[in-house]
Amino acid sequence: MNYLHTLLFGLYPYLAGSVFLIGSLLRFDHGQYTWKTGSSQMLSSRRMRLASPLFHVGILVIFFGHLVGLLTPHWVYAPFISAGTKQVFAILVGGIAGIACLIGGAMLLHRRFTDPRVKASSSFMDNLIIVLLVVQVTLGLLTIPAALHHLDGGVMIKLAEWAQAIVFFQGGAATHLEGIGFIYHLHILVGLTIVLVFPFTRLVHAWSAPLGYLGRRYQIVRRRA
Repeated sequence: MNYLHTLLFGLYPYLAGSVFLIGSLLRFDHGQYTWKTGSSQMLSSRRMRLASPLFHVGILVIFFGHLVGLLTPHWVYAPFISAGTKQVFAILVGGIAGIACLIGGAMLLHRRFTDPRVKASSSFMDNLIIVLLVVQVTLGLLTIPAALHHLDGGVMIKLAEWAQAIVFFQGGAATHLEGIGFIYHLHILVGLTIVLVFPFTRLVHAWSAPLGYLGRRYQIVRRRA
């Protein structure tokens, strides 16, 4: 059991991360024509006006919340906020973002499997990634009831220590997850699987976020005389 625990939470993260980075680079280099969002809005815009913003805003808040929350060492915020207060704040913000993301994701999932035109144009990976994302958000929301039973922030610190041990190549990362609830383990495994399959899905468009538009000069558009 200890070997399996180390394999899943000590070695699998590096496998997923390596495939994520190398696979994204190879696809960008050799599959330029597949590097796209694969938007199906032109096929059917029904429910997209509500579902897409809910899903994308929710998932961005969740992503950056996890990024900052897990990779910021405890000593950085300890003088300003306790671990328990930080956990309550994370539950509130993450819960709201998670519900928005789940509603939007469920609507997009339903659309992808029930709209004839969208379904016909969807690949296996298109279907797989939306299912994985909806499952992951659901698991994240299911961690909230468990977190409400330990508001001292102890589990949150263990999760952060695990993430920092993985990112900064510290030994014994898997030991930080010993003793925490099964729902957290499942949430982490599905998240790592999403990282693993990322280069083979339409999610690669996240690498090409149009941030340049924020700082470019205005374009003057005139009507024809």
